[in-house]
Amino acid sequence: MEPVLIVLVVLVVVAFIALIKTIQVIPQASAAIVERFGRYTRTLNAGLNIVVPFIDRVRNRIDLREQVVPFPPQPVITQDNLVVNIDTVIYYQVTDPRAATYEVASYIQAIEQLTVTTLRNIIGSMDLESTLTSREVINAGLRGVLDEATGKWGIRVNRVELKAIEPPTSIQDSMEKQMRADRDKRAAILTAEGQRQAQILKAEGEKQADVLRAEGEAQAAVLRADGEAAAIRTVFEAIHDGDADQKLLAYQYLQTLPELAKGDSNKLWIIPSEVGDALKGLGGAFGGLTGGMNGGAVAAPTVPQAAPAATQVPLDPASGPRPVDTEKGAARPRVDPAREYPKIDPE
Repeated sequence: MEPVLIVLVVLVVVAFIALIKTIQVIPQASAAIVERFGRYTRTLNAGLNIVVPFIDRVRNRIDLREQVVPFPPQPVITQDNLVVNIDTVIYYQVTDPRAATYEVASYIQAIEQLTVTTLRNIIGSMDLESTLTSREVINAGLRGVLDEATGKWGIRVNRVELKAIEPPTSIQDSMEKQMRADRDKRAAILTAEGQRQAQILKAEGEKQADVLRAEGEAQAAVLRADGEAAAIRTVFEAIHDGDADQKLLAYQYLQTLPELAKGDSNKLWIIPSEVGDALKGLGGAFGGLTGGMNGGAVAAPTVPQAAPAATQVPLDPASGPRPVDTEKGAARPRVDPAREYPKIDPE
């Protein structure tokens, strides 16, 4: 009984192993290559699949999702003989599991080597400045070459990105100095532009202020002139309405004379010719007043006739104004009022 039991146990184990090998469960977004006696038979898709145990063999399972593979920095020589290190990232996806398995031994390694070769061809025809500023051009060139070459391998390259472009240390220092100089230059230009705009705005403001000030002064002058004209008209109408006589005019002239002498810098008086007539009327008024006080009529004192033209009278602080002879242009001697006007005896 023991040999039979052993055989049964062996058969059960073999059947269990055969059952396991017969049923193949493939995950989603994956595929499996099946070989029969070493020859490709079919591709297993996602789900439950049945294979012949001990005859069919699943060679490998392939992930059909998009893969991201970073490659280490690769030294590349530019057109101006500068060595730069470039890091690249490849985004690819397997579209044909059979071709990816049998057309190339290792598609990852093949893509890496093809990327390095293509980078050297593209960057070898560009200088350093173009390399640093033309990443989109390099990416597009890499993607075109890789997509064309990997199509027969059952691989589709979706994107190629340059992670970093590292020039030599000496070139980096020179670039930093150049960028610093450019920034200083732009800052100086912006500062100058700001100062220029500020000066322009200041000048515009001063111009507008001057215009407004001039307009205000003009309006003020017009208003002052209107006010003075109105005042003159009012005074003129008041004088004519009041029928002012010669005595009142002479009195107004005498009140105006002290105003002419104000100020230390005044050396001459400009007296109109009408002042003489006013003084004559004033003298008549004084004579009439004196005669009335003495009870009899007394002749009015003689007042010198005023010159027809304007008379210049130098100021004498000690003795008062001195009349000027307009014909000879010299100052006449000051007349003593006691000698000019006769003394009136009350008796």
